[in-house]
Order: sequence, then structure tokens, then C-alpha cells
Amino acid sequence: MAGLPRAPGARCTLALPVSDAPLKLPLEIEDIKAILPHRSPFLLVDRVLELEADRRVVAVKNVTSNERYFIAGPGGVPTLPASILTEAMAQAGAVLILSKPENRSRLVYFMGIDRVRYRRPVVAGDRVILEADVLRLRAKMGSLRGRALVDGKIACEGLMTFALGDRPTAA
Repeated sequence: MAGLPRAPGARCTLALPVSDAPLKLPLEIEDIKAILPHRSPFLLVDRVLELEADRRVVAVKNVTSNERYFIAGPGGVPTLPASILTEAMAQAGAVLILSKPENRSRLVYFMGIDRVRYRRPVVAGDRVILEADVLRLRAKMGSLRGRALVDGKIACEGLMTFALGDRPTAA
């Protein structure tokens, strides 16, 4: 950051509280912030409705008209970019993986997405249901199948690969 002196080689890190306390559904925004390192405007999961450890998660993204990343879609209607919708699916999957007590001090690194398809635009006022199902889960890597639905219809789907890593330590 400009104007702030830093020692050579110093890294800026975010220290998050890590808790082994059991999670109670639904997870609200403060609960999600305790799991994910993301913050506004890049925290895209508003609520977690269902969570089955090592199996699946169902979360919600409420799309509002004041989100800064809207683009002009067909007919000039502001549309949520496909990349943001993909990131929302990945964040829902990250909540699933990081909700396990043994993973709460770790980070999920989004490694890739395959066979992604965008089926319909997402606009302000839509309530996006984010689903992620575990396809493969190992100690340090895994893959998920993600879906984003609006009014029960698929808006986006794809396969996501992730890696688990340790959180950086404070410098």
C-alpha cells in the first residue's frame, strides 16, 4: 500500500479466528466469514442452508442491483458475470471443505474448472442456490461438482478441482 512503510520481504496476511466449535445451520454471514478468508465485495456466499460433511453443501447468493461487478447483458440488462457465478460456486465448495474441524486452519486453493456451462443469465433480484457435491476428496486435493440454480433452473454448472494448503503465518 502506498504511504505505509514495510520491512523488505514482509508479507501482509490476514489472521482469521479458527474454531473447532460445531457448526449450526443455517450458517449466516458471520459464520461464513469465520470459515472463508474472503470479505466484501468478494465474499459471494450469503447463507449456507445444508451441509453434509465430505458430501455436499447448499448455499445462497442473493443478487442485488448495487453489486459493483454487474455488466450490461442482453438488451442492456445488468447481468452477473459468469466468472463471478463460477467463483460463488467455488466459495460454496470451500465452505464445505473448510467446515471440517481438521481443515479450519487451512486454505482452499481453486485449481481449475472443467466442463463449465452457463445456461441462463443471472440478474438483480435473483436468489441463486449454490450446490457443491464431493466427487473425490483426498488429504490435500479434491474435486467437486458445482451447480448454480435460479428458480430451480440451472444457471451454471461445472467440475471444480481444489488443493488444500496451510494458511500463511503472520510475518
